[in-house]
Amino acid sequence: MGTGLEIRPFREKDLAALNDYCLPLEQAIYTSLPLKVIEDFRRDTYNLPKMIWLNDDLVGCFALYTNKAGNQYTRNENAILLKSFSLDSRHQKKGLAFVALKKLPELIKREHPDKNEIILTVHHTNVPAINLYVKAGFVDKGNRFTGEAGEEWVFHYVLE
Repeated sequence: MGTGLEIRPFREKDLAALNDYCLPLEQAIYTSLPLKVIEDFRRDTYNLPKMIWLNDDLVGCFALYTNKAGNQYTRNENAILLKSFSLDSRHQKKGLAFVALKKLPELIKREHPDKNEIILTVHHTNVPAINLYVKAGFVDKGNRFTGEAGEEWVFHYVLE
């Protein structure tokens, strides 16, 4: 599944699909809704929203944060921050999140060749996300911080 999966930058015409995006409340506490990701992008050009499409269906959304000074989770100035990764609930449990995460390193190497590491944070109680990130090759090096909703774990993926 997911062979036709495409990750591309946000386009204004995506707004209609984003308005129909479904994310259960129990998941929405862990991430920003896609419309919030777009709102943040409009205020901060370092925040680059990406849309995950499968054929004609918007299945997911995330942002890449590129500001070297704005990445508080690492001292690596060549790291890129993966933020607000989510999949529409109607497309979950199909392996699409894993496929998208596996496509991410090549996308970043192509679009941001100066970056050598992907950083993300995940709430310590979000076990499904933690398991997904580990399966996709992200590593928990034991870095922790206190976020708005409690303890967050920092995961790393070295780009080769």
